[in-house]
This record gives sequence, C-alpha cells and structure tokens, in this order.
Amino acid sequence: MTIELSKEDRAQAIVSIERYFRENMDEKIGNVAAGALLGFFLEEVGPSVYNKGVTDAQERLAARVQEIDFEVHEDEFQYWSKFDRTRKAKK
Repeated sequence: MTIELSKEDRAQAIVSIERYFRENMDEKIGNVAAGALLGFFLEEVGPSVYNKGVTDAQERLAARVQEIDFEVHEDEFQYWSKFDRTRKAKK
C-alpha cells in the first residue's frame, strides 16, 4: 500500500523539511530535494508508522469490544423480580 499525502499536506511537509534544514543543519535544502526526501521517508518509514497506527487502533477497538457487555448488558427475566419487590413493599 502506497502512503500518499494530499497536495496541501505534501506542500506543508516540504516547507517544514526546508525549515528544519534551515534551523538545524549546516546546509539548506531546496524544494525539489525536500520533496525527494519526503518521498523517501513516506516510502521507507511511512509503512512502519502506518502499521503502528493500525495496531494501536486495533488494540483500542479490542479493548472497547471487551467492555461492551458491561455497557449494554441487561439482566434477563426480571419481570417477576420487579413484581415480587413491589408486592413486598406493599406488605
């Protein structure tokens, strides 16, 4: 699966890479080189980050599914229990 950014996100990422180089490296990086570096990271590292996100989402969903019985559980066969409690209260 290829990880793609929207045109706007790609442009912002390139600007961010250029700024990072300007502020933290001894040399500047141009727009084309920043785009190439972004492409490299998306292809090389992107899948690891994406897979981690998927794993995190699966774990969160699994935890929520395990809790569903507590959130939506209803006791069964309660009609007569309610009737008996009402009856005892009247005595």
